[in-house]
Amino acid sequence: MILNCVIIDNEPLAAELLASYAKKTPFLHVIGTFNSAVEGIRSIRENKVDLIFLDIQMPELSGLEFAKILSSETKIVFTTAFNQYAVDAYKVNAIDYLLKPISYEDFLSAANKALEWFSIIRKTDLYNKDRFIFVKSEYKLVQVRLDDINFIEGVKDYVKIYLEDGRSPIMSLMNMKKIEEYLPYPEFMRTHRSYIVHMTKVKLVDRFRLVFGEDFIPISDSYKEDVQNYLDGHTLT
Repeated sequence: MILNCVIIDNEPLAAELLASYAKKTPFLHVIGTFNSAVEGIRSIRENKVDLIFLDIQMPELSGLEFAKILSSETKIVFTTAFNQYAVDAYKVNAIDYLLKPISYEDFLSAANKALEWFSIIRKTDLYNKDRFIFVKSEYKLVQVRLDDINFIEGVKDYVKIYLEDGRSPIMSLMNMKKIEEYLPYPEFMRTHRSYIVHMTKVKLVDRFRLVFGEDFIPISDSYKEDVQNYLDGHTLT
């Protein structure tokens, strides 16, 4: 996967350094390097830009102000000499926050975070569009339709996928975090460290347990608020 990126920094030497870092990073393609957010606006509007390495303190339009007008599909790594903006940076969903002077090691770490984020999002988008996944089970790849899943149980290093048609659960060597990343939220919600539930398939809630036939899915304190909010949003009172 290649990420199209833009460098915006009002210090020419800092911008050139970051551009040199980006050019030697195999999965980054530099669309342009600019010394102000205003200069970069046209390029960003005319090109598909995945990632911006963005300074914060700049004339005319600050990095934080600029971030607020960007598409949510464009991710940001803030690059600054000031640490007091970190909280504000994460409020605009920044991937990372790098303090100058920036080493290539720090730059590459931030770029890898962006690559991981885009990899997950693009795979998730594909799965959501096609509405099925393949999982490895007994040396075979088994297609599992998302609409057929009732819930998923984590058992040590495996997951058990329970299907609504009563077939035997599908066992796959995989951890819960991995499969959770690729399932659409909140349609699929973690209710317990050992359970992910297809919430649209829940027909009965009994004493704050989700009931699937003879199976009672617990809701732990860690996930109680999210599940309760989901149920409240679908409950007539």
